[in-house]
Amino acid sequence: MKLVRRVAAAGCTLALALGGVVALAPTASATPQGCYYYVMEKHPGADTLVVEDACTLGAAGGEEAFRACYRLLRDDYVPAVIAAEGCRRAPQE
Repeated sequence: MKLVRRVAAAGCTLALALGGVVALAPTASATPQGCYYYVMEKHPGADTLVVEDACTLGAAGGEEAFRACYRLLRDDYVPAVIAAEGCRRAPQE
């Protein structure tokens, strides 16, 4: 009887661990392209070259890269919420 409980506990633990990996998967796929497509989808009037440059700047990751990306997008009049979310999607993991 104890063996059945141990197998069930191990199965539940494995399911929870795999669920955590699946939940983190979208974050791990962040790329400059994800940033670019997000910004262009949400604000189609943005200059494509400016968005591309901003997302490339943000790809380095870190606070300074985020600020550079955000500043460049805001200078092109991309709304703040869209610029911030786009720059969050830019870093390569």
